[in-house]
Amino acid sequence: MKALNVAIVGATGAVGEELIKILQERRFPVGELRLLASRRSAGRRVKVGSDEIEVQAASADAFRGIDVAFFSAGGSVSKALAPEAVKAGAVVIDNTSAFRMDPSVPLVVPEVNPQAALKHQGIIANPNCSTIIMLVALNPLHQAARVRRVVVSTYQAVSGAGMKAMEELLQQVRDYAAGRQSEARVLPVAALDRHYPILFNVIPQVDVFDEAGYTREEWKMVRETHKIFGDSTIGITATTVRVPVLRSHAESIYIETERRLTVEEARSLLSEAPGVAVMDDPAQQLYPMPLDAAGRDEVFVGRIRPDLAVENGLNLWAVGDQIRKGAALNAIQIAEYLLSEGALG
Repeated sequence: MKALNVAIVGATGAVGEELIKILQERRFPVGELRLLASRRSAGRRVKVGSDEIEVQAASADAFRGIDVAFFSAGGSVSKALAPEAVKAGAVVIDNTSAFRMDPSVPLVVPEVNPQAALKHQGIIANPNCSTIIMLVALNPLHQAARVRRVVVSTYQAVSGAGMKAMEELLQQVRDYAAGRQSEARVLPVAALDRHYPILFNVIPQVDVFDEAGYTREEWKMVRETHKIFGDSTIGITATTVRVPVLRSHAESIYIETERRLTVEEARSLLSEAPGVAVMDDPAQQLYPMPLDAAGRDEVFVGRIRPDLAVENGLNLWAVGDQIRKGAALNAIQIAEYLLSEGALG
């Protein structure tokens, strides 16, 4: 297999570090690995296997000779530099919200709609982490019985807000243990004036609110699901919540389907689905938790049970590593699919 020249934009962030790790784990055929970040991070050296690679400043000229570029440095960076990477001949797999709802850009979860990636015009979008976790769990049920209604509440790890949020949670733990007062500076949204501690707390805000009282994160789950499933008639409502967990998002998902699914049928469908691991034995207290999913590729599903008031209603609980499957792994799986189809390199 031909070795590919790979660029990672945002290489020093949490997702960038995970991309480097997974490329090695999965033995992706990397020729040159070019690590790109802000000018502030340029010059840092990152250990990759037995080598050290110097981080370069991300710029339009940095993509010469690159076959595939993974972007994870914020939407403004993607909007500015992803088109430049495409002009230089790279396929861009973008992990920000910059292009997700662009009609000309495929939005891809490899376990759900891999073929959409083949229709790209240079850029492929990675969905929001919460959307990815939900749809890996829902797709086998949707294919069997068509999901027509979704009510989802998320329990999102601080990793979704980046390294600074993870560091702030750890600092709050240290401060509490030492009897010190903590100052919150990152959550719920770093750019806002008001911040709240996350230790011993739950914050019912992920991203900023709109006039209707929904956050951008909640709208992402609605609109991205419609685009990926290719069905805007599915009724979806979401409530996204930040919890004091380092990594791995959890989601309580209620669905109504056109055809009734029994718990046994749903469990069987999920057990056979790619990317899903079923942990569902309430009698033995077996159900997914964030610690189970951390560092794992699968989306774990449990607490599968019927709605006792609605005939075609079903409840389930899904957990997935936000940094891994919710971001870096999904992007690399897209690249692997393109390779397998002879559409990369």
